[in-house]
Amino acid sequence: MLRRSLVSFLLAAGVVLSAQGQPKIAQPTLTPQNSGTTSGLIAVSPVNPQVVWASGRNGTFTVTTDGGNTWKAGVVPGAELLQFRDVEGVSAKVAYLMSIGVSGLPTDFRIYKTTDGGATWSLQFVNQLPGAFYDCFAFWTPKRGIAHSDSVNGVFPDLRTTDGTTWQSISSNMPPALPGEASFAASGTCVATQGGQNAWIATGGTTIARVLATRDGGDTWNAYDTPLISSLSAGAFTIAFRNPWHGIVGGGDLDPSDPNNARTATSSDGGVTWTLTNPPPVTGAIFGLAYAHGVGNGDGSRTVVVTANAGGAAWTPDEGTTWYSLPGVMGFWSVAFASPKAGWLVGTNGRILKVSF
Repeated sequence: MLRRSLVSFLLAAGVVLSAQGQPKIAQPTLTPQNSGTTSGLIAVSPVNPQVVWASGRNGTFTVTTDGGNTWKAGVVPGAELLQFRDVEGVSAKVAYLMSIGVSGLPTDFRIYKTTDGGATWSLQFVNQLPGAFYDCFAFWTPKRGIAHSDSVNGVFPDLRTTDGTTWQSISSNMPPALPGEASFAASGTCVATQGGQNAWIATGGTTIARVLATRDGGDTWNAYDTPLISSLSAGAFTIAFRNPWHGIVGGGDLDPSDPNNARTATSSDGGVTWTLTNPPPVTGAIFGLAYAHGVGNGDGSRTVVVTANAGGAAWTPDEGTTWYSLPGVMGFWSVAFASPKAGWLVGTNGRILKVSF
């Protein structure tokens, strides 16, 4: 009876049993989808299992309202030379985009918003500060969010919106930056929000990879060290929290001569202290990671997927103790989940994979 109950539990949890009755972890299903564009995709934001937004190079965005069966791509007028390194989907009609540029002009860093499904876009923010480099943004609610930049003269010129329309500087709220401290615009996940007030920012580019954390919606911040490698080309790239206390951060080194420092670390105290996990089976730097909340039964929210561009992709059912490669998954920048059966990887040449556990 006990064994039958255990078997029933494992099957319900999505664990496949071998012929000998031993647990064998089932790999997720990966389904290619047609994004409607060949421009490289850099960020992805599921609103729910049906509505998903993605963004990338050449001023491109793409959106689906049917779970990815069909995608509709477009280009924001006036942003054809920009790269949308982050996207925040709110609904089928409402989304935000954050851009960087290739011209080196401060004004290439912008924030746009649509309220009509991408038919038109309003320009909400245009950077004027030389040296600023906005990497990522994240939202607590459809109208409350923060945007994060590399440091300028020892200060993070970060922004906050409380009305979904205007953006104000919160640079005076931020902790002092280390010399050269910066983040990486790799997947739009260098900042994570949780609940109504919590946020965490992953940094690098200097001697220490840190996490900046707030518990009050960005009014005050603290900075905490992580054990990830950090240098001009290395640091913490991506961060996620599954509740106010438990989170994971990933990073590595962009230097191709030093590819073996892709690492993740976990925290159980809200980001104050971090412990390295077992190394994931990827190389280079981890560009993006995401929790697949609720996989199976029990503590399924500990399942995490990471992607490392040319260095591959992998997943862990236990927050980094054991890892499984995603065979052949290369060149993907970002990953996010609406549910265990509705996750998306986006990457080079407009490629999209739906991930289902």
